[in-house]
Amino acid sequence: MTQLELDKEKGRNMQSSKGKEHKDFLSLGELQPVEFQALLDLADKFKVERKSRNFDHQIPGTSIALLFEKPSTRTRVSFEVAVFELGGHAVVLNSRDMQLSRGETLEDTARTLSQYCHAICARVFSHNTLIAFSQAVDIPVINALSDLYHPCQIVADIQAIREVKKNLKGLKAAWIGDGNNVCNSFIIGASLSGMNMAVACPKNHSPLPEALVLAKQKAQITGSSILVTEDPNEAVKSADVVVTDTFVSMGDEAEKEQRLRDFMPKYQVNESLFSKAKSNAVFMHCLPAHRGEEVTKEIIDGPNSIIWREAENRLHAQKAILYTLLSHYAINVE
Repeated sequence: MTQLELDKEKGRNMQSSKGKEHKDFLSLGELQPVEFQALLDLADKFKVERKSRNFDHQIPGTSIALLFEKPSTRTRVSFEVAVFELGGHAVVLNSRDMQLSRGETLEDTARTLSQYCHAICARVFSHNTLIAFSQAVDIPVINALSDLYHPCQIVADIQAIREVKKNLKGLKAAWIGDGNNVCNSFIIGASLSGMNMAVACPKNHSPLPEALVLAKQKAQITGSSILVTEDPNEAVKSADVVVTDTFVSMGDEAEKEQRLRDFMPKYQVNESLFSKAKSNAVFMHCLPAHRGEEVTKEIIDGPNSIIWREAENRLHAQKAILYTLLSHYAINVE
């Protein structure tokens, strides 16, 4: 059998044994540690392939609906380029230009898209939109960002950490600030990879309880630990990785003043706070960043920052996700 035929058969077996639930990529909670490891390994392969311009892994004949309810730079460009370099076709959609804007139901929209496309990848305001899509169709649904989770970002982030730190097992990652969608997926990703996680956030901005439950389930397999605290100094102490995100996410603009009062200055990642991490600790931020709010310029633009490595890895991570879910749909062009 050719490599493409082997990949197709692997995909069919995965679906028949795991069912619809496994085909979706909504939070990272769908994966087991060995599957997450395989995804990271594949992302590494795609990174090497792109540098050599030797694209061995392809999914020709596939079409992916990319639906955006929210503005996007990294997610949109990385997904669109990923589909192109995989030999597929991206159909980029804006909800305002679709019949969704005129009252068509989410389910009818999803069923329609599933007649033409092999997957739906959506960046949405409400995670319930993804759930509705998933329940309506048999093709994979990929979360390109929702109010609850951002799993694609975390594959890229942990790929970047592994590149720098080599071995993930036992590393300590400290999340400082808002227990938001990125944080929720990071907790799960850390547990899947064997990393320990400390989250420091104000009481009213804690991570999603469901995410903590999912992470603790994975941690039982990998031995990871999860700490949630209100003390950023406790979280950052001896950390190998320090991560933050904007204090005012998309959709939270009306709460900006209150949010800044909740987070500033206690949860700002600055030189004083970062100095409590290990001397070789790295700083991460999924971007866009607001210098002077969640992080100072000295940290995000300093020598320990790996924000551009993680930004680049969005492309390779997206390819790994798409290929894993769609390789069995590819046509054999040999």
